[in-house]
Amino acid sequence: MEGPGAQHVLVTGCDSGVGLGLVKRFLELPSPPRRLFAACTDPDGKALNELALGTPNLVVLPLDAGSIGAAVGRVRDELRGAGLGLLINTAGTRRHSTLQAETAENMALLYATNTIGPLQVTQAFLPLLQEAAQAGRGQGLSCSRAAVVNVSSAMGSIGVAAAWGDAQDVSYRCSKAALNMLTKCQALQYGHSGILCVAIDPGDVEATPGRQEGPVTMEESTQGVLRVLAGLSASSNGTFWDWRGQSLPW
Repeated sequence: MEGPGAQHVLVTGCDSGVGLGLVKRFLELPSPPRRLFAACTDPDGKALNELALGTPNLVVLPLDAGSIGAAVGRVRDELRGAGLGLLINTAGTRRHSTLQAETAENMALLYATNTIGPLQVTQAFLPLLQEAAQAGRGQGLSCSRAAVVNVSSAMGSIGVAAAWGDAQDVSYRCSKAALNMLTKCQALQYGHSGILCVAIDPGDVEATPGRQEGPVTMEESTQGVLRVLAGLSASSNGTFWDWRGQSLPW
């Protein structure tokens, strides 16, 4: 399986879902990262700690809104002067709703988690990303040099507005549309310093009643995401992709 080639990787939202799935795929690579930081809100979670047993390159990293600074310090200590090559922001939440029933509470909660969270995490880890970018100066933009990947959704694409008939979920859609704009802003600001910034949709892997998983299996999705990341270059900066490698409109 092809991977993005980054030696030091941090994935948020690793308690479950796509974050945990990506950690598993990274560990299955022929050449896995030297340091893989699995950021989570519950560092005692069974699934993540079972993965960490006997895996010295996997670091379980407590991370929530109140512990970002401590997480940066831990990563800096672990890297011992090296930079952070790849930050993947997968942490997010979703609440089902209709347009008519949507509430300010839902909107605020989902913006805080799905948009503000990736903003704050990326701001905090930016110096370590810049260190990796500087170490790779002379190389073009890529996920093997320094990159920020925001896990988004085609439901947040204004051009696609995917699956409206299946789930209106207005707060989720708006928070992901805002995340897409954040990604574009990051690309404009950080690209010139050697940091690639993209958004990616992992597909519908969410289980529903009566179904163990979504139309896309977690393995298919996360393998696809790593394959897409491996192929990104300078021309990809500030773009939006799905797990199959298809470009999506903002």
